[in-house]
Amino acid sequence: MNVSSPVRASALEPNDAERIAAMVAPCLPPSLVPVFDARFARSSALYDEFVYRLTLGVFCDAGLGKAVGDWGTVEEVVGRAGLDPRRAAVPVSWMLRHLSRHGALARQDTGERPRFRATALGTLDPAPIAAEQREHDPGGLPSYGLAELAAREYPAFLHGGPTGEQILFAPTRLPLWMSYFSNDHALYAVNNHVGAVAVDTWMPRRPGTVLELGGGLGSAAAALLERLERAGRRADLEAYRFTELVPAFLRRGQRFLEARFPDGPPLTFAPLDMNGSFTEQGVAPQSVAVVYAVNTLHVATDLAFTLGEVYRVLQPGGQLILSECVRPWPADTLYPEFVFNLLETFRSPRLHPAYRPNGGFLGPEQWTGALQAAGFCDLRILPDIMRIRDVFPGFYVAAIGATRPV
Repeated sequence: MNVSSPVRASALEPNDAERIAAMVAPCLPPSLVPVFDARFARSSALYDEFVYRLTLGVFCDAGLGKAVGDWGTVEEVVGRAGLDPRRAAVPVSWMLRHLSRHGALARQDTGERPRFRATALGTLDPAPIAAEQREHDPGGLPSYGLAELAAREYPAFLHGGPTGEQILFAPTRLPLWMSYFSNDHALYAVNNHVGAVAVDTWMPRRPGTVLELGGGLGSAAAALLERLERAGRRADLEAYRFTELVPAFLRRGQRFLEARFPDGPPLTFAPLDMNGSFTEQGVAPQSVAVVYAVNTLHVATDLAFTLGEVYRVLQPGGQLILSECVRPWPADTLYPEFVFNLLETFRSPRLHPAYRPNGGFLGPEQWTGALQAAGFCDLRILPDIMRIRDVFPGFYVAAIGATRPV
């Protein structure tokens, strides 16, 4: 959850968090009500405040404070601050919009592009928020470590220093990712829980193969397999094909899942680049019942191409099931973007005016538009984020399902 108007409660206090959880609960299936409880609402609000304070610090450290002394577009602000325009355009646009949402900048939308100017720009110490999170729920802290790393490196990155890939994926960063992509990490595990519920709900009740794309360190697969075991559905898993492109992630994911599920279901592990031909990488056409991905397809270089490859390997009637951070409204700034805007694959995919107008996360209408364009039918979203956003527009975790026609 990412608190924004018209609901202005910060949820930093327990009573506010209880109120927000109560507002959202009627829009959730019963299995997800315990996931999005007051504890999660407060952790999410604390982290949103933490990222806001880090953004203020980065903004000033990168020389952007002086660049918004007068009204300016994103391009003008980047130029005034002397930043690398190719790298800085997307993250600086996000920072300007995020700080204006919090009231630190004024925004003017009278021209073709929004313009920004400093109003209450200053710095706030993020450390007390991290301390409050530690007291409230240490399970949310892995997000803090990753955001602090990004904040330290952002000024050099914006000025043309190390790339985001070098910053985030250096070998010494692996422990950060192991903590982040974990079902013990409260702020990330919700994505895996929502995806597991969606697969349990939508997966055909007959034996079939699941192909997971971008499986990372295995936490999404573990959450899914554990849920299917509890539901007595192991017989519906003929095989589980775990794929991941990053070699270190693939090795760790394989060790974790083989140790966690020594007695099945049948697990296989292989690299797979979703930006290349699935068939040429060993996935035969019409060979899988479910293609599953958690926070993966939004970084496809060409979403239309990747959805076409997914379509080809699914059996007729097969299911594509995604669990994604979903942007409730087009102008929203979501706190995970503070970190992931460092990555070129995140911020610079091939664009499409109807369903891929920007890098990063997509909205529900954009996902359905992309899936329809790729030939899928029976489109659905769990939970109903388009209903939830009218009640609480800061909720942005959802699963998207689609079917290859028979």
